[in-house]
Amino acid sequence: MSSTLKGKVALITGGTTGIGLASAQAFVDQGATVFITGRRQAELDAAVQRLGQNAIGIQGDVAKLEDLDRIFDAIKTRAGSLDIVFANAGGGDMMPLGAITEEHFDRIFGVNVKGLLFTVQKSLPLLKDGGSVILTASTTATKGTENFSVYSASKAAVRNFARSWLLDLKARRIRVNVISPGPIHTPGLTDLAPEDQQQGLLDFLASQVPIGRLGAPAEVGKAAVFLASDDSSFINGIELFVDGGFAQI
Repeated sequence: MSSTLKGKVALITGGTTGIGLASAQAFVDQGATVFITGRRQAELDAAVQRLGQNAIGIQGDVAKLEDLDRIFDAIKTRAGSLDIVFANAGGGDMMPLGAITEEHFDRIFGVNVKGLLFTVQKSLPLLKDGGSVILTASTTATKGTENFSVYSASKAAVRNFARSWLLDLKARRIRVNVISPGPIHTPGLTDLAPEDQQQGLLDFLASQVPIGRLGAPAEVGKAAVFLASDDSSFINGIELFVDGGFAQI
């Protein structure tokens, strides 16, 4: 086991699948103790079993402030403090402009914007000075995507949070950085299309990436480890694209 994060305590929201789970594995492999959250207890239990003894699962929905309070109370009891907060929980689905509903908007902004904001805010009493905050945005915040405007707008908000929060937190030397994944082969990406169209979607997206393939969740996890660690000690407010060049053309 490597030791880039040895002795560090991290929180990763949305840690039961995809990018969150792969990042939790990367953090554990680098020596961290990792708290992960998820809405569904069965998936949370399976993730913790996979990650091993240095992972602790706390069930909760980041869009519900009472759940966040319970999550941070549990972290305070178990660990006392945090070195790293990776606000990763999020999601969305496709909807053309003419069909967008209030429910669609509230659900996506509730998790991706409200939930992320209050995750970071409520972590501050536990987060050590000099700590690292990482936010998951998306290449969709930069590129136009048909039928995906609400999700894309929510991720643009995440990108701007980092620019503002690094100023709010400068006295505490807390760094705030953004990871913007491109097309990553996760269940969330696959489920954007009906089952009989999923492979076609994945093949199309891979064809749009200059490297010529979809990314793997573990590749995002490596980037998260970098931003969480002292290796990025003078990096603050950046948007790190993990996209194979997708948003650069």
